Amino acid sequence: MTPQPHLARRLRTPDAVVIGLGSMIGAGVFAAFTPAAQAAGSGLLVGLAVAAFVAFCNATSTAQLAASYPLSGGAYLYGRERLGALWGFLAGWSFVIGKTASCAAMALTFAAYAAPAGWERAVAAVAVVALAAVNYRGITRTAQLTRVIVVVVLVGLAIGVTAAASGGLPEIADVDPFSGDALVAGGWHGLLQSAGLLFFAFAGYARVATMGEEVVDPARTIPRAITIALAVTVVVYAVVAVVVLGALGAAGVAGSSTPLSDAAVQSGWSWARPVVRVAAAVASLGALLGLIAGIGRTSLAMAREGDLPRWLSAVHPKFRVPHRAEVALAVVIVALVLTVDLRGAIGFSSFGVLLYYLVANVAALTQPAEQRRYPRAVQVAGAVGCLVLVATLPALSIVVGVAVLVVGVVYRAAGQRYAARSNAESRSRKA
Repeated sequence: MTPQPHLARRLRTPDAVVIGLGSMIGAGVFAAFTPAAQAAGSGLLVGLAVAAFVAFCNATSTAQLAASYPLSGGAYLYGRERLGALWGFLAGWSFVIGKTASCAAMALTFAAYAAPAGWERAVAAVAVVALAAVNYRGITRTAQLTRVIVVVVLVGLAIGVTAAASGGLPEIADVDPFSGDALVAGGWHGLLQSAGLLFFAFAGYARVATMGEEVVDPARTIPRAITIALAVTVVVYAVVAVVVLGALGAAGVAGSSTPLSDAAVQSGWSWARPVVRVAAAVASLGALLGLIAGIGRTSLAMAREGDLPRWLSAVHPKFRVPHRAEVALAVVIVALVLTVDLRGAIGFSSFGVLLYYLVANVAALTQPAEQRRYPRAVQVAGAVGCLVLVATLPALSIVVGVAVLVVGVVYRAAGQRYAARSNAESRSRKA
């Protein structure tokens, strides 16, 4: 049997941390706070804490698994190795479909901030093609561009937060998650739903694990990179959430599509609005860049096993990237941004990614003692947290997510049946 071509190991800890930060920082600040406030009012702070805790559990499970299985694929690979082929397929399929929708949402978010009225979809499509071309040229170029994006976003967020806080520190009542309107929108269910929606913002560390085949010394680099990137992101999100709630109040955040920008303007720093808009646009590009890279590598792993068409498993002879998978992904994302309204993409993405991490937690739970880095209780908490947050997502996201999962399982079963029939006919002809 011909050996499978492998990707090149070029990423070190700083590169992996930057890719994780570029995938996380920005998405929640500029996209998830508004629906979270609509679900829970100022209780979104509780939602943020719950989402961060579940993300931590998932991150430790992912890091533990990635150290033992340093190849492309993330939880798709871990599920196959620890639980069986079907579990692996469910994880990989959930990741691919959820994150493909996220790609389109991030492209449209970029266009909303950067494009002239009426040109949003066209500009979003151009952004997808441009970033797919960057990924096509090699993973080191992805890391280099992501480093620039992270710096721009952090500077923009710092200016926005400073502007929003210039009117004075928030009152305790404005950010108390258990007072005023915090429980009006849906009680504890609303708090948990906000956590499920905000989890969308913490999913970027998966990109580091899916690139396990391109990381130098993965057993050491991946756990460190995931932990550092997640810790920085939690601190940034908490600061922004408190400042924005203090400036606008929960009702103001729920009613604004650009809460950080509006908070800056309300405090009198109107010049900060374009700065925040630029940061939002760049943050969306950073998330989109990391998403395309991560999905391409998960698709590569699935294609190698026949769970996706095998021609997607090709690795470019010069750039050492899964070029066919990335081109096919870019085509699908462009089709989505040109034709589909993806305002519900955050809920759908959270559905897919939470199921992906459910498989990761269960897989990590089965690892033997010599591979363990964290107590089993952490994996149990992560698995339960994923199930709870999935159950509290908007009903439409759950229904559509289940339907797409069923389509994937049916496709896989049909493919296996066809392959078995073809093998039987081949053996019969040889006999």
